[in-house]
Amino acid sequence: MSATRIDGKVFAATLRTRIAEGVAAMADRGITPGLAVVLVGEDPASQVYVRSKGKMTREVGMNSYEHRLPDDTSQGDLLALVDQLNKDPSVNGILVQLPLPRHIDEEAVINEILPEKDVDGFTVLNVGRLATGQKAMVPCTPLGCLMMLRDQLGDLSGKNAVVVGRSNIVGKPMAQLLLRDSATVTIAHSRTQDLPGLCRSADILVAAVGRPHFVKGDWIKPGATVIDVGINRTDDGLVGDVDYAEAEQVAGAITPVPGGVGPMTIACLLANTLTATARANGLPDPEGLTP
Repeated sequence: MSATRIDGKVFAATLRTRIAEGVAAMADRGITPGLAVVLVGEDPASQVYVRSKGKMTREVGMNSYEHRLPDDTSQGDLLALVDQLNKDPSVNGILVQLPLPRHIDEEAVINEILPEKDVDGFTVLNVGRLATGQKAMVPCTPLGCLMMLRDQLGDLSGKNAVVVGRSNIVGKPMAQLLLRDSATVTIAHSRTQDLPGLCRSADILVAAVGRPHFVKGDWIKPGATVIDVGINRTDDGLVGDVDYAEAEQVAGAITPVPGGVGPMTIACLLANTLTATARANGLPDPEGLTP
């Protein structure tokens, strides 16, 4: 029997509908959430992302502000733009599209963003708040993964979770979110001994290593829920970090690539912008959009 396919496109569409309802409710109070996206340079993948983000931002009724800067923009000019957006009351969320050109210090730019407008959840202050269980802006991809896991499994308490990958963007915050839901969490990586054996112990397996078909079907515990964060371009098209054809024969539920985690990332960016707007205006956090 093959695994249940966790359809991120459908889930994200439902989430965007709920966000649009939240935006409409704010409009009744004279408030319109605003998301500013900054793109430096001509990276083709980044340009596609920014176009998609702008389109979906407008579709849910938010204001979309796009700032496209040339590749040779100085770090000082970029920091000045971020400072300007920090001070702009019509901007509730600021996202600086990564990667930045090599001559710019990404950490310096990210940490220039006010934590309350940091809808990517990448500033040191938000990372620290997440780690210590305080109210934080949470990185979009792990937040989307958490939403799908809760929808699929309900209570995550006591589940064995293995996160393969230790990046600041996905692996580490994913582990923090699972810990907050009282899962027992192991972070694995390239130097983990007997990685297949460790993965086989997982009720929840999150793969975020950026290597195509890295996780094999016989690494998966029968009935486990598998979240594949990987998006790898190959000669066969986009594939995940998990060998889907093998894994779906063993897992209880699994996200496909494409159409799994990817659509949730942009939806959660909009969710974070709505949350940031609510907090900026002294309103309660929107229900179901935060950990």
